[in-house]
Amino acid sequence: MTSLTAKDKDTVRSFWAKVSGKAEDIGMDALARMLIVYPQTKTYFAHWKDLSPGSAPVKKHGITVMNGVGFAVEKIDDLKAGLLSLSELHAFTLRVDPANFKIISHNILVVLAIMFPNEFTPQVHVSMDKFLAALALALAEKYR
Repeated sequence: MTSLTAKDKDTVRSFWAKVSGKAEDIGMDALARMLIVYPQTKTYFAHWKDLSPGSAPVKKHGITVMNGVGFAVEKIDDLKAGLLSLSELHAFTLRVDPANFKIISHNILVVLAIMFPNEFTPQVHVSMDKFLAALALALAEKYR
């Protein structure tokens, strides 16, 4: 994995500042896409009565995911330490397969490109992709 440069970090912070006001919509759409395109991920949400796009549980968890992304932006200089408690939660309590972190990251990128076509430049794409990959790696830390 390519590490985040200072320029990448600045790009991520700047882009997040522009899009974070739409975090609820981003999260809901990204999670809904993940559940449709990668139906195997539904196993983690079997306790939800409604897995359809726009449903209350999808919306609520989408917000949770994007709050985590926002928290990671704040901890961008040391994601491994900054996300340690989230890594422990996902590894020991939720028991989420870490491959799913890459899946939701991909869906977040897709939604960002759709919702912010002018702001989602190739440089932003590269930096956000690297950031989300680093975030996924940090979340997987406690699985090792």
